[in-house]
Amino acid sequence: MEKTQNHSTHSYNCPMHPEIVQDKPGMCPECGMNLVPTKAPAKKNEHIDHDKHAGHKTSSFLMKFWISLVFTIPIFFYSEMAMMVFGIRGPEFPGWQYALLALGTVVYFYCGWIFLVGAYRELRARLPGMMTLIAIAITAAYAYSLFSLLLGDIQELIFELASLITIMLLGHWIEMRSVQGAQGALKELAKLMPDQAEVIRGDKTEIVPLSELKVGDVVLIKPGAKVPADGKIIDGLSEMNESIITGESKPVEKSKGDMVIAGSINGDGSLKVEIEKIGESTFLAGIMRLVADAQASKSRLQMLSDRAALYLTFIAIVGGGITFVAWLIAGGGIITATERLVAVLIITCPHALGLAVPLVASISTTMAARNGLLVRQRMALESARNINIVLFDKTGTLTKGEFGVDTIVVSEGVTENEILKTAASVNSHSEHPLAKATVKEAEKRKVALLDVKDFTRVAGKGAKGQIENSEVYVGNDDFLKENNIKPSFEYKNKIDALSKQGKTVIHVVVDKKLIGSMALVDVIREESREAIKTLKAHGVKTAMITGDSEDVATWVSKELGIDEYFAKVMPDQKAEKVKLLQSKGQKVAMVGDGINDAPALTQADLGIAIGAGTNVAIESAGIILVRNDPRDIPKIFNLSRLTYNKMIQNLFWATGYNVVAIPLAAGVLASKGIILQSWLAAVFMSVSTVIVAFNAVLLRRQKI
Repeated sequence: MEKTQNHSTHSYNCPMHPEIVQDKPGMCPECGMNLVPTKAPAKKNEHIDHDKHAGHKTSSFLMKFWISLVFTIPIFFYSEMAMMVFGIRGPEFPGWQYALLALGTVVYFYCGWIFLVGAYRELRARLPGMMTLIAIAITAAYAYSLFSLLLGDIQELIFELASLITIMLLGHWIEMRSVQGAQGALKELAKLMPDQAEVIRGDKTEIVPLSELKVGDVVLIKPGAKVPADGKIIDGLSEMNESIITGESKPVEKSKGDMVIAGSINGDGSLKVEIEKIGESTFLAGIMRLVADAQASKSRLQMLSDRAALYLTFIAIVGGGITFVAWLIAGGGIITATERLVAVLIITCPHALGLAVPLVASISTTMAARNGLLVRQRMALESARNINIVLFDKTGTLTKGEFGVDTIVVSEGVTENEILKTAASVNSHSEHPLAKATVKEAEKRKVALLDVKDFTRVAGKGAKGQIENSEVYVGNDDFLKENNIKPSFEYKNKIDALSKQGKTVIHVVVDKKLIGSMALVDVIREESREAIKTLKAHGVKTAMITGDSEDVATWVSKELGIDEYFAKVMPDQKAEKVKLLQSKGQKVAMVGDGINDAPALTQADLGIAIGAGTNVAIESAGIILVRNDPRDIPKIFNLSRLTYNKMIQNLFWATGYNVVAIPLAAGVLASKGIILQSWLAAVFMSVSTVIVAFNAVLLRRQKI
């Protein structure tokens, strides 16, 4: 009760995006900054609506960057940098200083307002960070410029003010483009539900909105329709495609008394279902909650730039304050003390730091795209270098998610092609996944199909039809048992061995005589074999998770050489398996493509979605394999290491000069005539920015 009360009186929002409000600490889904605590407003919705008008969106940063850039260009021509470096100077007309101050005022209050408000929120939460440091720097520059201009001094810092705001706006725009939230996953999950349900009332059916569905209602689910809510079948026989929910690769036979899951797709038969769970109580809603919980509880990796900015914040405040007081005590006067204070703040402010990490992230993201990887979350790429085990979902990831003919067992005197021709001819009239697999195999072998008459779908057993003058049946063991068809001992051993490998066996019977059988299996990707082999060569362990049976999991893991596997795993258990591996001290990368993988993808240290998978899996993952090729996974780890190393280098170049420059700016060598002027401090910042940009560009030459 106490915990709930705390959440009701406190909330967390982003210093840069106040419309982002959560009841738990974490990372802003818009920009990746730390959420800071704040008192929850009495009318939360009104607070959110009001703050949205602040316009702190990605597009707003880009717009303000262009405005700031346009205003900075004329200011540049009157700066000390333009004169010292390029030997140019703008025309001096009456009141030109005040015109520059007017331009700088617009840049400071309009373009820099985002940083000022962000700093206020950080300081109010007692968590100073990047926004605080930027605000101190631009405020010092503006105050000094205003103060010096009123005294008739032309050594103002308006250019340093405008250029700092311009670069920081660009840096944050790049950063916000790199960091994206996983909120879309919940929206994609909601799309699985149909908008309406067909309710049986009396002797008639009535179409009602899903919101009006009640527990106890009986709904009619026609062939191919989606199940509107969890319930029990009270009449009918069909097969249900639950792969998008449970991960089971083949349709599940459903009959009276069986439960059906909201969002699953009905097969050929019609069903009457009594609704038992609706809304938040459904299985699908549970998955949505798992995704949301994993997002909220996922630990945030502290960004390197934020750490450096935090250190610089304290160095700037403490160092600047000490410098100001020291010069006053030494009798330097208020103007000299202010100049030294501003110089320290300017040399300490993160001119290059604003681009150090985002620029590397932007370049590495482009490199990733060229190599078949789509980086949705920058933190995902940064964390990939620490991964030591990759957990694969089986269906649609290691396998193709579709059946293929693996083995054909023949009776004496019959060829494989004859069995395939007979089975595919009958199955060509069926929409069942197993039937489609036999037809596809026939096409692959260029086997011509025969004409079939009187085709009949036998629910839960298979199909039958008339070929020439013979009655042909293609299906499972039930038909053999019903007609007392007993294969030979040797034949039975062959098909039993295939069944124990987790393969689905169907039989071909002509005029009640067994002529052959086919073993079908979820086809393993050839690319998966290479991916597992490469990961092992790099010392990364592999694991597999699936909703399929123990036999299927054992067979696939042995075929691929996977270190360990988890079979018969439901969606909530998938996230638990990730936690289990994490509890052993392992950094887990989860690879999946289905709805059932979404909670695990979000819980994992790194979520990787197969590009051909569902939108929910993609929205829940940090990195997407665009080419649908698991062989691209090792590239993620290589790129992550290269990116991290380049970020460390850039952070050094962005901050390293401070070790020498800050004491000079403070005036420790003033007695020897060595002193760092404010304009020269700004030059150093600019040079540092150029070095950082050039070093980031060198990343493009690396191969992954």
